[in-house]
Amino acid sequence: MTKHEHIVEKTKAWLSRYADKKGYILNPNEEMLHLVIEGLTKNRNELGRQYCPCRIVTGDKEQDRNIICPCVYHEEEIKTSGSCHCGLFFKNNENES
Repeated sequence: MTKHEHIVEKTKAWLSRYADKKGYILNPNEEMLHLVIEGLTKNRNELGRQYCPCRIVTGDKEQDRNIICPCVYHEEEIKTSGSCHCGLFFKNNENES
């Protein structure tokens, strides 16, 4: 396993634990999930932070703090749309009765 693959696997494991803790699920489409995790990994490697790959990094550290995954917007997006903008986290409909 390459270093990159190891980082991707660690990131996926962390995201999975976070989703479980919050009552979400990760994107069930493995291809889309992989694309988002690759974007997070790329941003972490190139920009030093795990910025959401679906958001634009401005270079303003204060403003960009809001888009470090999980971003400040994800909870409201999941609540209103069923998933976050990146398509990483989804509402877990099994939790609803």
